[in-house]
Amino acid sequence: MYNVNRLRMLREVRVRGTLAAAAEALGLNPSSVSHQLSLLEREVGVPLLEPVGRKVRLTAEALILVEHTEHILRHLEEAEAEIAAAHDAVRGRVRIATFQTAAHTVIPEAVRALAAAHPALDVQVSHIPVQDALPALIARDFDVVLQEEFPGQPQVQPAGVETAAVARDPLWLLVPAASPGSLAEVAARPWVMEPVGTPARRWAESTCRRAGFEPAVAFESTDVLLHVRLVAAGAAVALVPGLVLRACDTTAVQTRALEGDPARTISIAVRRGSANAPAIAAVRDALTSLLDRSTPGG
Repeated sequence: MYNVNRLRMLREVRVRGTLAAAAEALGLNPSSVSHQLSLLEREVGVPLLEPVGRKVRLTAEALILVEHTEHILRHLEEAEAEIAAAHDAVRGRVRIATFQTAAHTVIPEAVRALAAAHPALDVQVSHIPVQDALPALIARDFDVVLQEEFPGQPQVQPAGVETAAVARDPLWLLVPAASPGSLAEVAARPWVMEPVGTPARRWAESTCRRAGFEPAVAFESTDVLLHVRLVAAGAAVALVPGLVLRACDTTAVQTRALEGDPARTISIAVRRGSANAPAIAAVRDALTSLLDRSTPGG
């Protein structure tokens, strides 16, 4: 029977791309990982890694093992969740990955509520780029992911992930307090948007193009709070999600409705098999409740 720990090391090389990255994720040194994988090769009886320049790649046989390892890890996670559920114990560590506006609004309230209700629960939170969140969930760097999806910009949901939409966050045109009101009236103004290639940028540009103009983007930032501040300063106009308006001073800006009342969808994703674990269920319930109260379109 193959050694499960060694199988997991092989999987980490597949997920992380290099021996060094796999070793870092496992808290080991690369030479230890290399040695353990050499032992796994002897167990299996075929080569599992082949050199490609200064890196290595998995052989066809190794990829077969990794696929089975994913099933093994999922079953182990399901067993862990069932045992925890049998004791009805909300304890342990839950690692959350989130996007910026939720990090500024919902997350602090959720952490506070969970600490009060479940003192034995250790909640850890990281703000990471949206495009990195689901791969990090699959890699087991996180247990719960808060994700956003803009109209017409669906996210690919990888196998092994359960996703539930929990809130609808309306999207607005944001203008300085004394500005005209419609998208067409501010078309020629400087714009602030997220960087090229992001779902938010693709949605914003398509919204402007449908209105008949190409936006002159003078400012680019993933910091949506900065977008609001630039609008408040009269330097730009922007398209923003409603949740950001809870996170900063809005006295010098005005929101204008957009045609069709678009909204982004906020979802919670977990690995399949982990959802019934009491700790993860408690985190999901807290986030769902707070998002429902925090988003007028929820």
